[in-house]
Amino acid sequence: MKWQWLVVLLGAAAAQAAENTRPRDVAFVARVDGSTQRYVVVLPEPFDPAKPHSLLVVLHGHGSDRWQYVNHPRDECRAARDVAAARRMILVSPDYRATASWMGPKAEADLLQILEDLKGRYRIVKTILCGGSMGGASALSFAALHPELVHGVVAMNGTANHLEYENFQDAIRESFGGSKQAIPQEYKKRSAEYWPERLTMPLGLTTGGRDAIVPPDSVVRLAGIVRKLQPNVLLMHRPDGGHATDYSDGKAALEFVLDKAGL
Repeated sequence: MKWQWLVVLLGAAAAQAAENTRPRDVAFVARVDGSTQRYVVVLPEPFDPAKPHSLLVVLHGHGSDRWQYVNHPRDECRAARDVAAARRMILVSPDYRATASWMGPKAEADLLQILEDLKGRYRIVKTILCGGSMGGASALSFAALHPELVHGVVAMNGTANHLEYENFQDAIRESFGGSKQAIPQEYKKRSAEYWPERLTMPLGLTTGGRDAIVPPDSVVRLAGIVRKLQPNVLLMHRPDGGHATDYSDGKAALEFVLDKAGL
């Protein structure tokens, strides 16, 4: 009979472990405006809440939501999931306000609140930001705005200059609170290229030379400038590449940043 009880206990433990590491959809009331916002948390397996962990915060692309990096089969998303699992990191995927938010003031406030919440729940050591397209641009923006909170950035096919960038202007205007002509300082504030001295953390950047959706020029320039200030910069520029990063490059960029960040 003892072995039967042992089987039951082991089965219950396995079921609890699986439940603990299942993606958890978290709702919270945003301090900035009282609205209900959401993010997804995926805990590593096995997970011990008494042990310290680092965060991999993944920011979705334009037109998607918090589930993109959790479920989508595209290479950038798979690479982030696999690296987070291999490094025993907590994967966090916020809506950051909208399917087309571009890290405006409310999205920034939400991410600050999410990080505060997670640090209250878990023993957080370091925070790495990762994103593709809009998410890559947003990761660079947030890192330039709050470098003291970020220990590494992986930006895939993003922009580093919102004053220069011309696509998706309706969405960006909505997110930032006005057009670049009306509030140029807000666009400059959220353009990492203007604040290279703040990017003291390891950077992993991927770009495609034929990317017409988010042209690579500003990120290539940013990489060149930051390299003069600190050594931990990896730029993977594919001259014939488009608006996508393949699995190998995405994984390499993530692993470079995590290695340089000591994770």
